[in-house]
Amino acid sequence: MKAIVNTGPGLLAWQDVPMPEPGRRQVRVRTGACAICATDIEMIQGWDRTGFPSIPGHEWSGTVDAVGPDVDPTLVGRLCVAENVLSDGGEVGFEHPGGYAEYLVTDADKIYPLPAGYSLAKAALIEPLAVCVRGINRLRCDATGPALVFGDGPIGLLMIALLARSGICPIVAVGGRGSRLELATAFGAVHTINYHRVGDRLTDAVREQDIAGYMSVVEASGSPKAMKAALSLAARTGRVLVVGDYGQAPASFAWNHLLHRELELIGTNASAGAWEEAVRLAIEDRVPLDYLVTHRLPAERFEEGIALMQRKSDEVIKVVLDWTAP
Repeated sequence: MKAIVNTGPGLLAWQDVPMPEPGRRQVRVRTGACAICATDIEMIQGWDRTGFPSIPGHEWSGTVDAVGPDVDPTLVGRLCVAENVLSDGGEVGFEHPGGYAEYLVTDADKIYPLPAGYSLAKAALIEPLAVCVRGINRLRCDATGPALVFGDGPIGLLMIALLARSGICPIVAVGGRGSRLELATAFGAVHTINYHRVGDRLTDAVREQDIAGYMSVVEASGSPKAMKAALSLAARTGRVLVVGDYGQAPASFAWNHLLHRELELIGTNASAGAWEEAVRLAIEDRVPLDYLVTHRLPAERFEEGIALMQRKSDEVIKVVLDWTAP
């Protein structure tokens, strides 16, 4: 089969590799679509978690192609997505080969079948949707009052959509790309703030929205500066959900601020326990996943797709590699 193989730091190659065979309680999936995630870019450059060679791709969709022993054979031919964490603790797209390959193997009990004809590109975004569903559940969105979201990437935009769907209003979005902030408005934000335009006045600009206090604050940008602003802008007894990736940046805030304002600081990571709800939301078209797919390319044009993601331009939100293209 064909695969996009991470052969060394910053290196990807279009290679022929052996076809995987499903083992006991496993299925083989023919990849239909795989989105390029910012985490993929980090992985490709090299990190401690995976070595070389490896096959990235954790935001994928496809069709069950074959089943191993002790698996229902009627799964063959079903369009699907799947939770990536396998029984051995590794993840598809990281420790296990992922959707940058024509075929992949995963655990049968992780599979979520989708309706026939469902968009493969949209289905590939169910994984980040599941990440956001888990975050919203941890935030406990029965919380009253307005919400503030830092970050206009796919996670920030999906968080806005889920907050709006939960009935929270108003929602204020902070980001740095005009077209994405327009999308944030379409997803449910009432006010948007471009941090490039306000500079060091970010917290003042948020306060100028004349909103009493933010009971729910989501930090999805990965910026330590935004994290500091999130804590300062949360209302007394408010909740701050941390879903960004900060690398090795340390925390730098006064612990007594957390104490005296009785804030809840909530971390969330990955998608455990959220897939069933995420799949349902996607199937019922309750979240506009298709708005996030800005570019679709045949899989063999992966270098172009990676370059688009690395440029971080306004018009690029999600690049999806299409394994069905001729």
